[in-house]
Amino acid sequence: MKKLMNKVALITGGTSGIGKATAIDFIEQGATVIITGRHQKTVDQTVSELGENALGIVADSGNISDLKSLAEKVKSLKGTVDILYVNAGYGKFATIEEIDEVHYDELFNVMVKGTIFTVQSILPLMNEGSSIILNTSIVTEIGMQGASVYSACKGAVKSFVKTFASELSNRKIRVNAVSPGPIETGFFNKTGMNEEEIDGFVDEILVPQVPLGRIGRAQEVAKAITYLASEDSSYVHGTEIYVDGGMVQF
Repeated sequence: MKKLMNKVALITGGTSGIGKATAIDFIEQGATVIITGRHQKTVDQTVSELGENALGIVADSGNISDLKSLAEKVKSLKGTVDILYVNAGYGKFATIEEIDEVHYDELFNVMVKGTIFTVQSILPLMNEGSSIILNTSIVTEIGMQGASVYSACKGAVKSFVKTFASELSNRKIRVNAVSPGPIETGFFNKTGMNEEEIDGFVDEILVPQVPLGRIGRAQEVAKAITYLASEDSSYVHGTEIYVDGGMVQF
């Protein structure tokens, strides 16, 4: 029996990386998946790749108007949502001296404002027994140079896990988070580093810190998210699952 048979899932930022890998896994487990992305071309291409059990909506998670209209668009497609995976976000890094208001606002708009208003928008479509999964990060557990704003955003999302879980317990809606470590995605391409700098950062700084000695795969994170979305985790509520190769556990 497939774990997500006849479930409807919404994945924000589902056109690449962990979001796309999760969409693939959800569909393999029987779900219909609605993905969001900022660009029509990318959304259309991803939906085509995912197949007939995928639908797409163009929405910018940093734009409050898009977030407030998201529920109407989702409702017109499927009516209700059983699984909400709030995945939209990306990393941009700057030292204390380099941080400016644009950098600060950009990250907080997408990851903090985007998370809270996505959940608020979709909640009316969610029934008892639904599951919400947020994205945290191991940067909340370590002092990563250049990640002041990014870490602060993820720290805010981490706090949402417990407060949302507390508020939604009476509706039997479970709220949890996945906390990825270094994963093979296009994440570092958006940091401003060139390819050589990314390779050096990963090989010389990140990998030596991972007890399992390698970078994780997006599919490995997706499996953890599917667990949190399914009845396999029916008694898991208000917590994080670390998928980090042990990076912050020892």
